[in-house]
Amino acid sequence: MINIPNILTLSRIIMAPVIVILLIQSYFFKALVVFVVAGITDGLDGFLARVLNKKTVLGTYLDPIADKALIISSFVTLSALGIIPSWLTVIVISRDCIILVGIFILVLMAVPFEVRPALISKVTTTLQLLTVFIALGFKSLFLDIDLRFQYLDDVIYWVTALFTVASGINYISIGLKSVNHVPSAAKK
Repeated sequence: MINIPNILTLSRIIMAPVIVILLIQSYFFKALVVFVVAGITDGLDGFLARVLNKKTVLGTYLDPIADKALIISSFVTLSALGIIPSWLTVIVISRDCIILVGIFILVLMAVPFEVRPALISKVTTTLQLLTVFIALGFKSLFLDIDLRFQYLDDVIYWVTALFTVASGINYISIGLKSVNHVPSAAKK
């Protein structure tokens, strides 16, 4: 069902390639503005879905897809441009790949599961978005690497990495528990 929250979520998916194009063309401030608008739609779509009682199955699936499209495209592009460290991008993408492989395995094994992010995952997503925001903020304000608050970069990168890894481990744990609680006939 298409409603205002779902339209906002779809707009976030559309904004991801726009941000990439702006970054490639070195329009960092414009990319920052679009990124902030995308971030606002992220909070607004969930809020409106709850307040207007417009939660849908489509929205449940689209929201994490929109988050991943925004985060992964931003991390990959910023990493390719040398703005954020590539090791962090590898961690972010690896976690998402592990989650997708886990979901695929659960589907193949016919293990029932519900798409419901844990608190650590919400914190991780917030930190990943904050990392992109800070990187774009520094770049759009023309702050040279030597002049910016190097420790702030390091802290946000390492905290984001730590939560991303912890969130991945949490998902692996949940997946293993789901598989271990399936009757033997379903595992075959």
